[in-house]
Amino acid sequence: MGVALALSFLLCFCLHGVSSGSPSFTSLFTLGDSYIDAGNFVIMAPPAVPVWHDKPPYGMTFFGRPTGRLSDGRVTVDFIAEQFGLPLLRASLLNSSSDNVSKGVNFAVGGATAIDVDFYERSKLVQFKLINNSLNVQLGWFEQLKPTICNKTLLGHRECLSKALFFVGEFGVNDYNFVWNAGKTEDEVRSYVPKVVKNIVMAVETLIKEGAVYVVVPGSPPNGCSPTMLTTRSSLNKTMMYDHVGCLSDINRVAKYHNSMLRAAIDALRGKYSHAKIIYADFYGPIITILENPSRFGVAGADALLACCGGGGAYNWNASAVCGMPGVKACKDPSAFVNWDGIHYTEATYRFIAEGWLHGPFADPPILSALRY
Repeated sequence: MGVALALSFLLCFCLHGVSSGSPSFTSLFTLGDSYIDAGNFVIMAPPAVPVWHDKPPYGMTFFGRPTGRLSDGRVTVDFIAEQFGLPLLRASLLNSSSDNVSKGVNFAVGGATAIDVDFYERSKLVQFKLINNSLNVQLGWFEQLKPTICNKTLLGHRECLSKALFFVGEFGVNDYNFVWNAGKTEDEVRSYVPKVVKNIVMAVETLIKEGAVYVVVPGSPPNGCSPTMLTTRSSLNKTMMYDHVGCLSDINRVAKYHNSMLRAAIDALRGKYSHAKIIYADFYGPIITILENPSRFGVAGADALLACCGGGGAYNWNASAVCGMPGVKACKDPSAFVNWDGIHYTEATYRFIAEGWLHGPFADPPILSALRY
């Protein structure tokens, strides 16, 4: 997304905003991983775990400083918050007494999994101690904070949550990455999809039973297009198969399988909870749309799969020189890149995704249309 096109998206974003007389959400609560983390990982990481995204050039585009977000600026839920006149959510673990939590809280943590982390440790799929940040843990944080959230509204719990917008996800990428990185086959990774989807659905159901009415459930992005996976997986296996845009076919097939199972599960939930508005947010389609038509979005074709901020290599991602490390520089114009740091996306990409979730075509139903009925 070049600068001119990014500005046109911003203009469209503002023109389509909710008018003062339109119904809106009172608050926004998000559970997820590093795609929407606003700083929880920085707070949770033990001293032995290196953290680089709390250093420049993270945050360079919008905030002018690192905020704990893994991007050059805002992420999807920031644009969603702005659409409804809500504050950009702070990390839940900041524990600031001045925070008005009734307007929303961001519980997301980088590296979070749908399956509890002790499963991966017991199964020897990882050789290191994981941070306890799974979906169930985040749900527990929400439960602990719920009395404070609802007391500030002077309403009952169910009523105070009925006009809130909840995000559950994205979850799954980290689960599958642990299995991929353990050297498992595509079929072995696929075997984890039902359990991942089941845990996501259980979380959505828990929130609805607590009084949530509007719940957005993002699917998996095309992780086979990420510079990290393209670099690490390709170095392990020189016979890797690539799709028409140069992404790893096996990883993206698993992502699509996850998304199809998640959509079917959401359909079942809609039948069970007819009063709820459960929105499937397509995280895969918008990324592929840009990669298939890079010039339309101001992205040079040769740069479409490269990280904006990185330490070199075929995809500008190098494990020994990642974004945030001393001497590692960002590209001059992040809006002309899809990927920011090898895993996460640029603010311009997140803006495009958020627009597609709000208005369509990348949400079923679009968030704004769900609010009208």
